Amino acid sequence: MKRTKRKTTTPWTRAGLCFSATLLTSHCAWAVQMTDSSSYGLDVKITAQSEDDRDLGTRSGGDVNGIGIDLRPWVYGKRGNWSGYAMGQAVSATDIIETDTLQQPEDGENAGSGSSDDSRQPDKSYLALREFWIGYSGLTPYPGEELRLGRQRLRNDDGMWRDTNIEALNWTFDTTLLKANLGVAERFSEYRTDIDELSPKDKDRLHIYGDIAAQWTPGHWVGLNVQHARDDGNLNSPGERVDELDKTSTGDLTWVGVQANSDAYNPRNENRLNYWASVTSLTGDRDRLSTQTVGGEEFATGKQSGDVSAWATDLGLRWKFDENWQIGGAYARGSGGGGDEGGDNFEQTGLESNRSTYTGTRSRVHRFGEAFRGELSNLQAATLFGSWQLREDYDASLVYHKFWRVDDQQPIGTSGINAAMQDGEKDIGQEVDVVLTKYFKQGLLPASLSQAIDEPSALVRFRGGVFKPGDAYGPDADSYMHRAFVDVIWRF
Repeated sequence: MKRTKRKTTTPWTRAGLCFSATLLTSHCAWAVQMTDSSSYGLDVKITAQSEDDRDLGTRSGGDVNGIGIDLRPWVYGKRGNWSGYAMGQAVSATDIIETDTLQQPEDGENAGSGSSDDSRQPDKSYLALREFWIGYSGLTPYPGEELRLGRQRLRNDDGMWRDTNIEALNWTFDTTLLKANLGVAERFSEYRTDIDELSPKDKDRLHIYGDIAAQWTPGHWVGLNVQHARDDGNLNSPGERVDELDKTSTGDLTWVGVQANSDAYNPRNENRLNYWASVTSLTGDRDRLSTQTVGGEEFATGKQSGDVSAWATDLGLRWKFDENWQIGGAYARGSGGGGDEGGDNFEQTGLESNRSTYTGTRSRVHRFGEAFRGELSNLQAATLFGSWQLREDYDASLVYHKFWRVDDQQPIGTSGINAAMQDGEKDIGQEVDVVLTKYFKQGLLPASLSQAIDEPSALVRFRGGVFKPGDAYGPDADSYMHRAFVDVIWRF
């Protein structure tokens, strides 16, 4: 039976709207008082997207061609040790396109597919709340310390642990020689007028995390990351029908990682040779739902429970010829295997974007392909890249990826490809990405704000990838698929 899509806001969305309204009211009052630490503005983003075809020709749909406008009004205020921030969003487009680089691969992948449940299918136009938080910076005398409560951007440099907007209580300590984060986060709503339900993986999932990094010698960092995910969701009982919004796995998982780098994600560092290296272990227990298809519908048959013992690594080197040119290579592996239970399958935290400045420019590039957008789960990825930048005006990156499965009987987790794989084949495919950006001067921003925001006031960027599927997708898959974007961003 087809569910009717609800157009009413959820309680969490209403609460976010009320909280944001409070912030907007108070901050506008501060702005009227002409305080130096209060500001407001509008980010305008126009995005054109061309995509063909994420299903690799194995089912109908999967093509996207459209253009949209994304308006993001924001306000920030600070008085004494207290601060607050709110950012809204209004999107209108000719097709269901991605104006947000934080969007997860599975978001909207069933749009227009005739799914019986449309509560997570995005609309062409919608309103949203991106962030709304209050902060306090008086716990220590250090200027780089702050405690924030509310929906906020959590991000680490490599984007492989956290890079998302989520409700959190987060404490940050950021100084020249020591950086640390400690917090707890859980997603309660998407805060969008078109999406009524959370993704199944986000339902009833609590994240507790902490990290610390120290600069042991100038320009070289070592650090430790720890994150725990407690998933209290329920799996369907045997005989119950399973739909797209039902959870397929639960469990308690803990990630522990060590990392070292040469400040490689800072495009302004002057090192001739840059490196990054990380090793992460994953332990815990995981329950997976077993299903059977009957009459075109899926029904639960039970669950498989087991311990998880998996690991992942990400290694990279980048050589800087001069102030304009750089080349580099990287290798990443997320373990896979463990039989029917998949106990050796690594999975990422679920808060990652996998976007970072690993090519050495200011443009953040997807670590596993602008088209493929893989997750580091039962996956090997070898990467070669070159980059170029001209002063503060232009930068460009050219990236080649090759992907394999570690275990040819196991899935690879989420990706930007919506097509089934064949058992017994490891070759996922290869991809070439191009990212080009033209930056405009910061003179369009108010002088006080341009000093605080480490971004230009406007830019034009092309992001594109062409993916060639390997044998794992079978002989009926298309020979190529592509995903390309043109973004025009203007900050007032």
